[in-house]
Amino acid sequence: MNNVVFKILVSFFIGLCFWGCDKKIKSSNSLPKEQPNILLVIADDAGWNDVGYHGSKIKTPVLDSLANNGAKLERFYVAPTCSPSRAALLTGIPASRLGIVAPIAGKSKIALPDSLVTLPKAMKKLGYRTALFGKWHLGLTPENGPQAYGFDTSYGFLHGQIDQYTHEYKNGDPSWHKNGKFLKEDGHVTDLLTDAAIAYFNQETKTETPSFVTLAYSAPHFPLQEEVRYKRPYSTIFTDSSRVDYAAAMTHLDIAFGRLLNSLKRSGKLDNTLILFMSDNGAMKNWYPKNQYQGKHGPNTTLGDNTPLKDYKTTNYEGAIRVPAFVYWKNHFNGKTLDDFIGVIDVLPTLVELTGASVKPNTIEGSSFLNLLNGASQTKIPQLYIRGHLQESIIIPPYKLIRTRSKKDTLLELYNVVVDPEEAFNLAASKPIVTNQLHKQLISEFAKDAATVNGPEIFDK
Repeated sequence: MNNVVFKILVSFFIGLCFWGCDKKIKSSNSLPKEQPNILLVIADDAGWNDVGYHGSKIKTPVLDSLANNGAKLERFYVAPTCSPSRAALLTGIPASRLGIVAPIAGKSKIALPDSLVTLPKAMKKLGYRTALFGKWHLGLTPENGPQAYGFDTSYGFLHGQIDQYTHEYKNGDPSWHKNGKFLKEDGHVTDLLTDAAIAYFNQETKTETPSFVTLAYSAPHFPLQEEVRYKRPYSTIFTDSSRVDYAAAMTHLDIAFGRLLNSLKRSGKLDNTLILFMSDNGAMKNWYPKNQYQGKHGPNTTLGDNTPLKDYKTTNYEGAIRVPAFVYWKNHFNGKTLDDFIGVIDVLPTLVELTGASVKPNTIEGSSFLNLLNGASQTKIPQLYIRGHLQESIIIPPYKLIRTRSKKDTLLELYNVVVDPEEAFNLAASKPIVTNQLHKQLISEFAKDAATVNGPEIFDK
């Protein structure tokens, strides 16, 4: 029995523990009797400096307002690319444990093991209706789509990128679907996804059953196809037309999301809807496609901006794995800025606890940060293990160790990311004891990963 199969079977049997705990699930007295709707909003490739509240020249007033009136998660870490981040988000464990360290691409058959406890499965167990609108990227065929993992309703695209109007994948494969059936329809992806989310919440107006909705936008991921009205404000701000197009995609997302918020407000649902916003990874620097979309799109010389963080998507530097994120819930968590180290694997246990459950799935490795949102201090030193297809890293504040392996040698880099978020000063040589300690811990975590992982040969940015 290989390592991957063994771990999947272990996850399955451990997961039974959670499903057998119905009698132990009860509401906490500190939480409202009415469970909130939960709206998880994911931007695709949005960089640290691509949201207004981080000082960007890109206008995102809707996101800014929610962030400034909610809790900004200023040290929120994800994987360097999209599929691993989404796998970790939905399972509460590092995606490398499942053999996913790079985007699932091409005609790959890789998908999440269906035996795992996932975030939508946990929400369903707690009485929620579940829906995903947008990007999936954890299985490229309908049978491995969102409904196989706990979403009652699914609409959007299966692949990692998509033409915004034809809704086809870069190689021409169909990707646009509704509840597992491919379909063709007109419209820009950002608008269609927003419209679908609005319609979903409006249909739920007469029911008291809460909803868990994931709205996973394609924006601002390439290909960039935005109307002049979204690009016009940036024509005199940015000199690079690619950056103008990227900024327009972010503004389009912000305006569209504003429409959903207005709809929730009119229906009276916004007051009891918790919104968690995040990017799936840091921004890409540029895009030079080869034989994609029949040559209709690109190249893009300048895309996102991770300033002042180092580097871009695909690496394990801060610019790739530390992303804009916040939590908003009216009259809760108002005006907070959390500098605590939080990982994407911590989302599942946080949302489970927030709904009032007194237990969590035993398969997960993440920890709830609800106490931090409620004003408590981080009493346990966090440890974040993040493996990409190029590098792996471990963070034990204030230090972060990055390991880059090659056939010839291994490079270790040590940074104090609290005082040096730009990762300008490699401390590996000057702090050998810390370097060795973190390297031993990284090796220990690495040994827990699947024996076989998806690598650069199928990598799709």
